[in-house]
Order: sequence, then structure tokens, then C-alpha cells
Amino acid sequence: MPTALLEIVDLGDGEIVLQHAEDDSEPLVRIRFSEESRMYLSENSLEVAKAMIQAGIQAASNLVEEEDAELEPGAPDAAPRVLH
Repeated sequence: MPTALLEIVDLGDGEIVLQHAEDDSEPLVRIRFSEESRMYLSENSLEVAKAMIQAGIQAASNLVEEEDAELEPGAPDAAPRVLH
């Protein structure tokens, strides 16, 4: 399975994107901070965006693992999930 090289880029206008490093295609993720948020975060917006992307990837991985476990033969029926 080939490994995709990704990069997080600060576009300088309050938007930070996750994109393929060697590709000009549409970004995989866009994070846009308001002017107020950028002032509050100061020079840390890239670090906050990085943490947000890492948390999202971890959450997606956890969901896939849960779905795989539910598909295993003999797995108990899962209770309905509620998202607030």
C-alpha cells in the first residue's frame, strides 16, 4: 500500500489546509480561523490546526476500528450512537 505524503500549509489568510505534498488537487481538509481567533491564537494557529487534524484522523481511525469490530461474526449488536 503506497504511503501518501501530506503537508499542512498556512495560506496566510486565516486558512490552513491539509493537502497532498506533490499534488495541486483540492485540499483534503480546510480550517479557517476568524480574525478574532487569529488574534487570540497569535502565532499558534498552525499548531492548533495541526492538533485539530491529528484529532480528526484519530477519531476517524477509531470509527473504522469500531465498524470492523461490529462486522466480526458473533459480535454483539451495537447500541445506537447519539451525536450531540
